[in-house]
Amino acid sequence: MQKRCLIPFSDLTGNLYLAAVLILFIMKIRYALIVVLLMVFTGCAELMNVLQSTVSVPLTEDEVVSGLKEALALGARTSAERLAKENGYYGDLAIKILLPDEAKTIIDNISKIPGGEQLVEDVILRINRAAEDAAKEVAPIFVNSVTSMTIKDAFNILKGADNAATSYLKATTYNELYSLYKPKIQSSTEKKIIGNVSTKDSWITLTGKWNLVASSVAGRIAGLKPVNTDLDAYLTSKALEGMFSKVEIEELKIRKEVSARVTPLLKKVFGSLDSK
Repeated sequence: MQKRCLIPFSDLTGNLYLAAVLILFIMKIRYALIVVLLMVFTGCAELMNVLQSTVSVPLTEDEVVSGLKEALALGARTSAERLAKENGYYGDLAIKILLPDEAKTIIDNISKIPGGEQLVEDVILRINRAAEDAAKEVAPIFVNSVTSMTIKDAFNILKGADNAATSYLKATTYNELYSLYKPKIQSSTEKKIIGNVSTKDSWITLTGKWNLVASSVAGRIAGLKPVNTDLDAYLTSKALEGMFSKVEIEELKIRKEVSARVTPLLKKVFGSLDSK
């Protein structure tokens, strides 16, 4: 007859209790592990987002050159288009082309006759219209300059002053732009206005008489200075000064305002400067 192994009831109850506690412990561990894994995966996704937004990926030479070319083309094109519109020059007090200060005598005398002030304003209007007309042909000159940009030029511009791109354009296009603008300005100043006399005729007469006085003994004693201002050259330089001032404004926008970086490349290239 086999002997039975009898377990005391108290021991059996204790073992069941321990088993239940162990099962609960294991379930809690599993739950905790699931929570931790969820946090890890979620955290990784957030971490990747942070890394992607904060880690600076070095710019390649191609990106810098392409980005600077794009910025120059955009700024130059925007400026030229605005100035080429009617009143682009004439309606902008910051760059409106006026006669030289030495022309004050001409203006004062003409203004004394009936309709004289309007005649003077008509001359100024024509000069500014000539500049607006010239601005229509600026884009190809700027594009040619941008196309010729070297890697060294691009990095110098990117790391340079806030007007470095404008300075580059001015250095590489000024002479060609001058040749474009001057004939148009000259055509305006040579147009006859009163008694078959043009603005340039009046200017030459005025400065000629003034220089005779300034060059005389009495003039030298009085400290008078001859006026040797070339009217067409002066007006042309003022027109170009206005053009480049607008290009500089557009460049500053791209450098400082994220909203002005209208392409992914501009955002990447100029975004590299934001934390500096």
